[in-house]
Amino acid sequence: MDNVDKHHNLGNVYLVGLMGAGKTTVGRLLAKKLGREFVDSDREIEARTGVTIPTIFEIEGEDGFRKREAQVIADLAQSSGKIIATGGGAVLRVENRANLKASGFVVYLNVPPHTLLERTRHDRNRPLLQVADPLQKLKDLFLQRDPFYREVADLIIDGGRVSAQGILQLLTKELGEFWTR
Repeated sequence: MDNVDKHHNLGNVYLVGLMGAGKTTVGRLLAKKLGREFVDSDREIEARTGVTIPTIFEIEGEDGFRKREAQVIADLAQSSGKIIATGGGAVLRVENRANLKASGFVVYLNVPPHTLLERTRHDRNRPLLQVADPLQKLKDLFLQRDPFYREVADLIIDGGRVSAQGILQLLTKELGEFWTR
């Protein structure tokens, strides 16, 4: 409960985790249940640029995309009361990690790479997975990013074994504690 107490003037709820962890699905359900606005940072980037994320990767590379993502996260951190699904790599930049921690309650949906592969296998909208061995890529991303997800997380949920509805129930209970103050 210590984590909850330091966030009683909570800004947003951020969902972090690798691609396919369920951030958007859980975020939408949670926002609906709590009557809050849902924002997917990747969709926000697409809305601002007018192009898809694979197109941004193609034209500007991953670094160009990360710069745009950092701006969107900085802007979202100024708001409050929103449920925000972040891109899987948002935690790579130190300023993003600082913004997430300072402006809300961060939930890490921790899902093992083999489960992520099942969920993302046919999704062409994931530029980082358009490689010969997507499972190995997911394992590499997990090793690289897991420490950062853990660093920013106020709550870690094993999302590989729990359904979206199960995660929703758990989060509603956790969040109800401080959004009702």
